[in-house]
Amino acid sequence: MQEIIKFLQDSKVFFLATADGDQPRVRPMGFVMEYEGKLTFSTNNKKDMYKQMKANPRVEISACSPEGKTLRLTGTVVFNTGKAAKEKALEVMPGLKRMYSADDDIFTLFYYVNGTAVFSDMQGGKREIKL
Repeated sequence: MQEIIKFLQDSKVFFLATADGDQPRVRPMGFVMEYEGKLTFSTNNKKDMYKQMKANPRVEISACSPEGKTLRLTGTVVFNTGKAAKEKALEVMPGLKRMYSADDDIFTLFYYVNGTAVFSDMQGGKREIKL
């Protein structure tokens, strides 16, 4: 888990893909943490991204390191709106406090279940980790 989080954090920006009907949608992301042993991300439940994940919880995240290594996360997401999880997210990334609070109704976290992380490099190396 820590290897995945470090890779995403070192990449600075990673990309989450959802489906909007038959149209793929990709957007940049920057927040990740481990919470209760789960790979956890955040969103705003008023955004299209949230609505797309509610309609189809199968998503992918892709990231590339400065050295050209890649990480692809595939799986199903589950939402967590618990106050303790939100407090932890605000502690991990204090900048989120400019947009959210642990008590608001729009700040939403989500985590992967039944997921797979695939690390790859330009030489054809590939390593898979089950989440």
